[in-house]
This record gives sequence, C-alpha cells and structure tokens, in this order.
Amino acid sequence: MIASFDAIEVLLALCLTGSAYVCLFDRHLIRACCFFVVFAVSMVLAWWQLGAPWLAAAELLLGVMLTSPCFFYALGHLSPGASAPLKRDQFSEPWSRVAMRVVLALVWFVMVGAAIRFVIADMVYSPAEHPLLLAGVLIAATALAAFALHRHLFRRLLAFNLLGSGVFILLSGVAGSSAAAQALISVGLLVAWLGSMLGALLIRQLMHLEGVEALGRDGEPKESTT
Repeated sequence: MIASFDAIEVLLALCLTGSAYVCLFDRHLIRACCFFVVFAVSMVLAWWQLGAPWLAAAELLLGVMLTSPCFFYALGHLSPGASAPLKRDQFSEPWSRVAMRVVLALVWFVMVGAAIRFVIADMVYSPAEHPLLLAGVLIAATALAAFALHRHLFRRLLAFNLLGSGVFILLSGVAGSSAAAQALISVGLLVAWLGSMLGALLIRQLMHLEGVEALGRDGEPKESTT
C-alpha cells in the first residue's frame, strides 16, 4: 500500500512539472492554456494526496473552473467578435536568452533548496519523502525565471499563476494540512484568481486598443531597416 501511494505521488509530481513546463515554453498559446487545465486538475489531485480536501475543492473551483477560462478569454476565444484571437506567440529566442533562463532557474532552484535545507528545516512534510514538494521547488524556480525573462504579457500571466502554485505547495510543506494552513492557502488561491482575471481583462483591452504587438513578444527585437 505504501509503495502504491508513493507511486501515485511521483506520477502527480511528474505530471505537474511536465504540464508546467509546457505552459511556460510552448509557443502555441492555445496548447499552453490546455496544459494549464491539465496542471490545475493535477493540483486538485495533489492537494487531495497531501491530505488537504478543502484546498482540493478550492483549486477545483478557483483553478480549473475560474482561472482557466480567464486565459482562454485573454486569447479571445471566449468572446465572440473579439478582435485578433491569439493562437501562437512569435517564439524565436536566441540561444543566449535560453541559456540565461536555464541558468537563472538552476540558481533559484539551488537557493530555494538551500532555504528549505538550512532555514526552514523543520517542515511538516519532508521534501525527501514527498516528491510533490520537490515538484513545487522546480515549478516555482522555473516560473520565476520565465516571468523575469519572458516579454510576452500573456506568458507572464501564465508564469505568475504557476509561480503561485509552486509557492503554495511549499507553504503546505511548511505548515502541513491543518485547517489554518488550508485557509491561508485558500486566500492565496483567491488572490491569484483575482489577479488572473484582472490580467486577462487588461490583455484584451490592450489588444483592442493597440493590437497584438502591444503584448510584446519573446526573442530579440528586430532592427529597423529604415
């Protein structure tokens, strides 16, 4: 029974990490949104696995049912007649920026790992025993790097949500699944949803006023030939 339980948690950790990476780096924005839905459903199962049923319910409502539609709305696929629905980003980064993102993610991963090991060593859940906590570290570090280095506003909105999810998983490792901890993280989920809704509205307004170019794009800007 213990081995089966551990296998389920490892599978959830891999699913969370893999879907998060697709959300952050896939240039097809619709596919990135679809994988965010996969990520949010995996988060529901992860909270249940960590013994936090109220957080699982909050994630189902705020993450799957409310935040996910915000992203599709921001792309213009839930508002009939909206101008210029987005399908993909012009994702053409030079290798220097890709390498910078990888190095930055690794640096933050080491920093968060060191903080867990030496600063907050007395965690309720041990990262060595719970792969979901290690997944939270990876997701938080990579999302922070993506938020810092992506130029496209929609990609930054995705990174903001994934960063929050990684931090919430780490908070559950520190505080456990007590009622107070679940209430605190639920408030964080609510704030994250409000931020996503506001970001989606601002993105649609920018596109309406200035077009797709107002959102920026990843990669080095092209030099003018004039």
